[in-house]
Amino acid sequence: MNKLTKIGVSALCGSLAAVSAANAGELTVKGGATATYTSLEAQTTGNPIGLSSGMTFTGSGELDNGSTFALTLTHTDQSAYSGGNIAITTPSMGKFVIGQSGGGIDRYDDMMPTAWEETNGTGLATGLDTVAGVGAATNIEWSAPADMLGDGISLHIAYSPTATGGAINDKAVGGDSGATGSGWDIAVSHNSLIEGLNVFAGHSTQEQAKEKNDSDRQEKVIGATYAAGGFTIGYQWSKESLNPTTGAAVSYYENDAFGISFAVNDDLSISYGKHKSDKVTNAATSTELDGDSLQIAYSMGGASIKIAETSVSDGKYNTANDLDATTVALTLAF
Repeated sequence: MNKLTKIGVSALCGSLAAVSAANAGELTVKGGATATYTSLEAQTTGNPIGLSSGMTFTGSGELDNGSTFALTLTHTDQSAYSGGNIAITTPSMGKFVIGQSGGGIDRYDDMMPTAWEETNGTGLATGLDTVAGVGAATNIEWSAPADMLGDGISLHIAYSPTATGGAINDKAVGGDSGATGSGWDIAVSHNSLIEGLNVFAGHSTQEQAKEKNDSDRQEKVIGATYAAGGFTIGYQWSKESLNPTTGAAVSYYENDAFGISFAVNDDLSISYGKHKSDKVTNAATSTELDGDSLQIAYSMGGASIKIAETSVSDGKYNTANDLDATTVALTLAF
């Protein structure tokens, strides 16, 4: 990790300099690079060689009352940064985050253990629909302080004035959101019930125009992972209810996910994951997407080699879309 130290608050956070310009902060940079080779069976692959590089900038400092703040910017091969947030952690009131991505129940979209990637993140375009809540838009999230709840319990509440539109720059607005209004999420987890067990659940509600929808959009998720020895297993269920008024429109997506991983040693791990998703319309038609991925990862210091063998039936909820792919990756961390 490279560190750029003694950068003043005014350099990091602009107007926050008025709070206490005398306090010095710190900017750290870390990142990595990944080269991949992806083979798509019975499809047009074209050039199979891919390259990604990413950097995460984290600026931090302290206010006069003991509160701390942090700015995080993530850059993943784009001309502009791909995500960012400002977090303020107070001594007694918890943590407040203004975020452009993630937050709310989006942290639970796929919690299954893997050796490398989520089942739908290995180079095969599955089209899987999972829960996101207000994490898909710029939002404000409050996380309860640790001493407010019991040991091992976390609580997050997120709110977005308009739960669509993605990230918004400063001095800008999101514009017309169509039929979507404000939304809020609540996400909870508990990892102290039994050693190795982590349970989690979340709920999201997003306003929708009544002339187009029967009621608000609802998203729910619940699941658990359990680790013992080198094994970790997990299961989760989620549902996104869209509640449209037209018969041809999608009524809801309902998902079941399962995963198991095994750390053979400190360097080698393997995993298997499966994700089923039912797409159901108001006309009572349904399509089941079924994806699975077998993965192996081996690390050598700052380098890792990863292989994923992934397949999906009815990909993108199309019954004529059965796909298979093999992805090999070399990842370097710095």
